[in-house]
Amino acid sequence: MEDLRIGILGHRFMGRAHSNGWSQTTKFFDPPYKPVLQVACGRDGEDLQKFADRWGWAEIETDWKRVMERDDIDVIDISLPTFMHAETAIAAAEAGKHIFCEKPICNTSEQARAMQAAAEKAGVVHYVNHNYRRCPAVALAKRMIDDGELGEIYHWRGAYQQSWLVNPDHPLDWKLKKDTAGAGPLWDLGSHAVDLAHYLVGDFANITSQGKQFTEERPLASDPSKTGKVEVECAALMMGEFKNGALATIETTRYATGRRNRHTFEIYGSKGALTWDMEDMNRLKFFDNGSPEHLVGFRDILVTERSHEYANAWWPPGHIIGYEHAFVHACNDFMHAIKEGRTLDPDFAEGIRIIEVLEAALKSMETGARVKL
Repeated sequence: MEDLRIGILGHRFMGRAHSNGWSQTTKFFDPPYKPVLQVACGRDGEDLQKFADRWGWAEIETDWKRVMERDDIDVIDISLPTFMHAETAIAAAEAGKHIFCEKPICNTSEQARAMQAAAEKAGVVHYVNHNYRRCPAVALAKRMIDDGELGEIYHWRGAYQQSWLVNPDHPLDWKLKKDTAGAGPLWDLGSHAVDLAHYLVGDFANITSQGKQFTEERPLASDPSKTGKVEVECAALMMGEFKNGALATIETTRYATGRRNRHTFEIYGSKGALTWDMEDMNRLKFFDNGSPEHLVGFRDILVTERSHEYANAWWPPGHIIGYEHAFVHACNDFMHAIKEGRTLDPDFAEGIRIIEVLEAALKSMETGARVKL
């Protein structure tokens, strides 16, 4: 099996998730390449070395530009904060490296278009890691919708709710500053929600949005006795219409007390309905409008059978998988895309479409007007 040599930028939460994804592919799938964890890059050399030793990265580097210059790297895995995505992705494309980029794609649609142009010019595979598409239950929802089992889609109701900012002592980090984060949960969590809406229902025609700031200041990480200004919204509500006529609502918040990582959707159509919750990710709920009266109601589909996409690579039916497995699926699909010389959804073009929706929501939040797409 031919080697595919990976250079990863970033070694915190997403660096761990991506490292596990690459490491597990050959153990459960049959990718066309053997992923080689060649070099890990980060700013803190001591922590970086611990990360490399734990996850099996052969070398470390503290200057990402030197990673781009190396001839022994085929793929750049961008696991950095969002504000660093554009510069590193463009440099990777110019160096002829395939690009596996964490979401959101970047902070502006202008940056995203520059990323796509560089990647297309270089002829490299480019992918934005909206990994929830690769949960078996979401893949089944896509198949059922495409097969017409829901009929005409009327409503999409999405939410991505977390609770970590309920803690008043949480410091002012990069996700709470506009220049580094782009926006608050609208950007970070909303990108996932919009991606699944695009994937399962279609493109948006217009958006309206309202944001709310519950906390104006946070302790500084460097000196908790001092505070700094929170520059982004704490929660956002979006309402919109798809080009196919369906209506949508999306809630994003980090103030949903008790919700650790609840990413959910409800889809209502003329023939049926589907609901899914990431916190119960192996279960898809389906309402069949054609059921006999005595059997009316939502039924659970445990998406672990061999016939379900991705599930046949793992455990026997009923033996559930978890959050980390979608990263393995993404790494495997990415390697197949390279081998077959094709794109992998969502690519940078789809990343642009997502960010345009988020920018429209920000504009609506500022002006109070409905924004057309």
